[in-house]
Amino acid sequence: MSELIERARTFATSAHQRIDQRRKYNDQPYRVHLERVARLVSSVTHDEEMIAAAWLHDVVEDTPATMEDVESEFGAPVAGLVEALTDVSRPSDGNRAVRKEIDRRHTAHASPRAKTIKLADLIDNCEDIAHHDPRFAQVYLQEMEALLAVLGEGEPELMRQARALHDSTQEKLRALQRTVPPPASASLAALIPHLDNPQIVRLFRETFSASDIVEPLLSFDDDKAQSAVARVMQSRHLNIAGIRVDGTVQGYLRLTDMAAGDSAPSGQLMQHISADQVLDGSAPLTDVFGILTRHEHCFVSMFDTIVGVITRNAVNKPVVRMWLFGAITLYEMGLVQFIERCFPGNTWEALLAPARLTKAWELQKERERRNLHSNLIDCLQFSDKMQILLEDQAALEALGIKSKRTAKLLTKELESLRNHLAHSQDIATHDWVQIIRITQRLSELGPQ
Repeated sequence: MSELIERARTFATSAHQRIDQRRKYNDQPYRVHLERVARLVSSVTHDEEMIAAAWLHDVVEDTPATMEDVESEFGAPVAGLVEALTDVSRPSDGNRAVRKEIDRRHTAHASPRAKTIKLADLIDNCEDIAHHDPRFAQVYLQEMEALLAVLGEGEPELMRQARALHDSTQEKLRALQRTVPPPASASLAALIPHLDNPQIVRLFRETFSASDIVEPLLSFDDDKAQSAVARVMQSRHLNIAGIRVDGTVQGYLRLTDMAAGDSAPSGQLMQHISADQVLDGSAPLTDVFGILTRHEHCFVSMFDTIVGVITRNAVNKPVVRMWLFGAITLYEMGLVQFIERCFPGNTWEALLAPARLTKAWELQKERERRNLHSNLIDCLQFSDKMQILLEDQAALEALGIKSKRTAKLLTKELESLRNHLAHSQDIATHDWVQIIRITQRLSELGPQ
């Protein structure tokens, strides 16, 4: 294994492992999927950059790593491949079908090398989904067929394997169609039923926008000396500034990139702003964090001119904290209603530890003493409510949670974020992955 591939393997494996990411259906460490994709790519080419990108193909979408991190570690060619393999659609673009079509068009413009890696990814995903989730596999096969139509420049052998797998899986699903049970009535929307209400969906998608957290972007002409730019940035405590080319902001530079006293034009250090880093000030926060999943900076435009910038640290702003706390509250409200449906008449009490139940009774009595009526379940801690579900596998499966381990991880993430929000901790540092997962779940609500 070459030095480049080994570094990519280590980087990707560590990044996914740090957030304890696992495959959805079998709970395997995520590196298993990465290794399979890399092995498929290496079976048809010795191109080190392609194999490295195969290891890294999900690192920007799924972990705190950004495109800038990948380019810094592995160079522009590998980063270009990873970028081509990273979805560009935003939650506000529409339902799943609309978003997948946007991502398909993005893939259509990818290089033959990137398309080869995408074929390997499709092959491994198709096998996994078809084996574990025949119902969703029907949707996935339709999306896979649409992608295969634009992957013709990929490596012929992998294209042959992908088409053969698609066709054989489709035949198996047809045979299973009469035996697959009907879909469960509960889902993520069942966990947060309030968000089925169009007014609540609108509140979380539209009330807070990029304009609420954007910072002005100071900009300079590209021929301005680096030393002069650095002095201004230091005096204003700025870490980033825009660079104008022919009067419009087309890139940016970071203070840390500039050497003291350098009289060279600042344009020499310019990092170009890609189209998928820019959105309008009215864009919802879910779109902002979608960009910040891929990039270090999200740029905000007005009248087609870039005027502001948002970094990950913006999650520490009061507006975002309020937004996230509201989202967690709705999770908990939905959890209460779900438990009440699954365990009518407080039958859930038998699943809770006596000490925790006693605490709830004491709190309920204290509220009643103050003439504040409350149901017993409302006096439980969030972890107590999740513990009830942990004791009932059928309830977990109804929510689409495959294992107790996944439920425990979800509980830990939400409790950690809520505690850090309540105690004014730096959530950008401690809870970035949890924030991204919550915003992704919020973006999935509503019509699909």
